[in-house]
Amino acid sequence: MERIDGKILITMLESGSSNLNNHKKDVDALNVFPVPDGDTGTNMSLTFTNGINEVRKNGSDSLPVVAKTLSRGLLMGARGNSGVILSQIFRGFNQSVQGKDELTVADFSEAMLNGSRLAYKAVMRPVEGTILTVIRESSDAAAAFVEANPEATIEEYMTCLMQEAEKSLAGTPELLPVLKEAHVVDSGGSGLVKIFEGFKAALDGKPFVESASSAPAVKEVKSEKASGYRTEYILEMNDAGMKSFNEERIRKNLDRLGNKITLLVEDRIIKLRMNTMMPGEILTMGQRYGEFKKVQIENIQDELKPSIIIEEKPKEAEEKEYGIIATAAGAGIEKLFTEYRTDIVVSGGQTMNPSTNDFVSAISKINARHIYILPNNSNIIMAAKQAADVTSGKDIIVLETKSIPQGLSACISFNPDASVEENTELMKDAIANVKTGQITYAIKDTTVDGREIHEGDYMGLFEKDIVITSTDKLEAAKQLIDKMMDEDSEIVTLIRGKDASEEECAELEEYISDNYEADVDVQNGGQPVYSFIIGVE
Repeated sequence: MERIDGKILITMLESGSSNLNNHKKDVDALNVFPVPDGDTGTNMSLTFTNGINEVRKNGSDSLPVVAKTLSRGLLMGARGNSGVILSQIFRGFNQSVQGKDELTVADFSEAMLNGSRLAYKAVMRPVEGTILTVIRESSDAAAAFVEANPEATIEEYMTCLMQEAEKSLAGTPELLPVLKEAHVVDSGGSGLVKIFEGFKAALDGKPFVESASSAPAVKEVKSEKASGYRTEYILEMNDAGMKSFNEERIRKNLDRLGNKITLLVEDRIIKLRMNTMMPGEILTMGQRYGEFKKVQIENIQDELKPSIIIEEKPKEAEEKEYGIIATAAGAGIEKLFTEYRTDIVVSGGQTMNPSTNDFVSAISKINARHIYILPNNSNIIMAAKQAADVTSGKDIIVLETKSIPQGLSACISFNPDASVEENTELMKDAIANVKTGQITYAIKDTTVDGREIHEGDYMGLFEKDIVITSTDKLEAAKQLIDKMMDEDSEIVTLIRGKDASEEECAELEEYISDNYEADVDVQNGGQPVYSFIIGVE
């Protein structure tokens, strides 16, 4: 084959998406840190699926339209750093193919090279041994192949691209010692290889299809209680939404994402109520059809109050000077942010990274001149920044908060009467003065920084590093506190997770009071994954 058109490109994209979806759990398992719910594969899968869904909804098979629609879908659906980088690869691809109804081998090669260039530009400090290395080395090598073999077919080019991607992926442990120590390859690079495998299979006439077992599903939890989030919304469809809405297809997609589903469609109004572990995905799906009139997300993993209630703001509301958006998981933490002047809490964290569109949607609901976004997780910062980049008419300031304590401290330091320059400086200073520790458990045996970790061990994370392992939760927490405290420590914030008891929290509070001259602020966060989140200032 010497050229591909829009129809062939769609087949390639569908196959690549299916192959990634079928292997997303394998990609998740490659995450180096053995924390619950490593999510690189899931993030990439959700990102690419959003792009494919937009292509399907558009219905065009014009190659420039397909590429542009895919790029926009990936951009808005991007989750996590891996998802954002993936969106940038295909953004570069789209830029390169505009104005071309068909792509030659040379065209396709140049598009992939441009994707590599844009992906690198999107990352402030690119790290080799990651998905960036895989896209650069594979696209460079495949371009050299085309230059040396100008008569090469599209199939031969794709075979070369895939093989070079596999070769580059195999070499990632030599570039990142942490991968070599854990005996794994880079997870983001692995996800990209799955997409390329799908492209090649489609060109060979044997495209991958998504298996039933790979469809998103509610995650199992070790409890007989209801789990996840009860998600409800009322949405008014616009004209485009009315044309593209297919109730049977929507019900099938909802079945894959949760259970206890009640869906009512009355003229232009959609009313939905369901339980899911991925409320962000549910909202992203619904938003394609129109405008939300009411959204409610309730944490049903414990008996806390609803985690998010968003009412549509009156359109005539006066513009205010400031708005704040924060990311959090756990109804108690979300309530804390609300008490500290946060306008909207976007549900998400370690187990569920919000998409670019989640932030864009939150931004649209705040009528303010200056809006601060607090991602509160290092894997969410890029999606928040991407949302700021695609939003016009508002001053969006993304503060690179990497933990809940940093975000809370930033909110406390915010002064509604100060200038934006003063506030930004105050909040950045507050972020810099917070130390964060977290207690969680290991989901697999591994070695990190020379430390042997066994499945089921409790781990103490100090900032990004695992500094404590123990078979006892409270012993791990006490040792972590000892590591964090020094003579300048004045305030300790202890946030209890959903799997920690009041008695355990009280014992830790007593331990801090007995051993250190610091004030202790105890909060019931209700967060998943982390038994305790500890902030020291």
